[in-house]
Amino acid sequence: MAHAAVIGAGIGGLTAAVALQRRGWQVTLFERAASLEPVGSGLAVAANALRALDTIGAGDEIRGLSAIQGTGGLRRSDGRWLVRTSAEAASARNSGDSVVLLRRADLVDALSSRLETGTVRLNTEVTRIDPDSGLVTFAGGRTEADLVVGADGIHSPVRSTLFPAHPAPSYSGVTAWRLLVPASGVPGQAYESWGRGKVFGVMPLAGDTAYCYATDTVPAGGGGGDQPAELRRLFGDWHSPIPELLAAATPERVLRNDVHHLTTPLPAMHRGRVALLGDAAHAMTPNLGQGACQAIEDAVVLAHVVGDGTGAVSFGGNDVLAGYTAARLERTSRIVARSAAICRVTRMRNPLAVRLRDTMTALSWRLAPSRVNGAMDEVLGWTPPSG
Repeated sequence: MAHAAVIGAGIGGLTAAVALQRRGWQVTLFERAASLEPVGSGLAVAANALRALDTIGAGDEIRGLSAIQGTGGLRRSDGRWLVRTSAEAASARNSGDSVVLLRRADLVDALSSRLETGTVRLNTEVTRIDPDSGLVTFAGGRTEADLVVGADGIHSPVRSTLFPAHPAPSYSGVTAWRLLVPASGVPGQAYESWGRGKVFGVMPLAGDTAYCYATDTVPAGGGGGDQPAELRRLFGDWHSPIPELLAAATPERVLRNDVHHLTTPLPAMHRGRVALLGDAAHAMTPNLGQGACQAIEDAVVLAHVVGDGTGAVSFGGNDVLAGYTAARLERTSRIVARSAAICRVTRMRNPLAVRLRDTMTALSWRLAPSRVNGAMDEVLGWTPPSG
């Protein structure tokens, strides 16, 4: 039986581990943290990722755990709608699926429950890999793998090993906050509101909970102090129900992170026996809501490319993983660039530029709503490989 070592137990790493096991691989999943996703937030899983999850038997469970993104869109900070969208329109364009919203921890639980007992090694940091031999060294031992999967995040040591001269992720210019808050009585609309250099998003989840996220154009390296108070300072005068939601925020439920992304695509998403996926391969800004979705796509495509693991696998001179790069690099690079372009638009602070941005956005919606609604069809219309 072929052996795969997966480094990093985030959503991409977990999906890869499940997908490989379903194809007969023995999998060891290394995670340096002491637990899986110890701090929670929310997540949007779009139609493309739902189809990928269907291939590993998890799609229907995720749909059942989720709220459906209903009528929503894009607003100004004073509440005026710039763009209106509907779940029905998105579903009609994407074979019955729209975007579903759920707690990140619920997705992690659904994936990890599908792994064989003993797959995950928590509190275990990988210290070295050899791309040619597949030798993985970790605290307390080493193992040889036919396939190594680098799913170790934005600041990936595996990526640095494969491509040491490649530029490191860059600060996007925005810092992000994520939080879960009670949302009893809050309208069930998912929307994003834009102001001068700032964004606030609301996603209603199942169980009278809302996932909120926010960004502001500030220098990197901030943080500390009372983050709910900082959010109320930044967004407390925005339209309802944003102030009401922030009033319910508590410090332990708020995550703050500077947003980094890879501005230069990698030359490949593999080298030797090692494949990169998710943020390790194509870290992107969150503006398209596709970070986790692309990691899920990566994972099921990788499992498809490497195939049946019940026999001996030799990558040798036959570069099996070149098919993975061919399937994923161009698509993910386009999505990274598109998300970064939207991020730049949200960073506008000049009042005249902001007014022009909002006016043009609203006009585009009024004059060509089908074009605005269909802007994501290329991303959402992806289908996983079969067979």
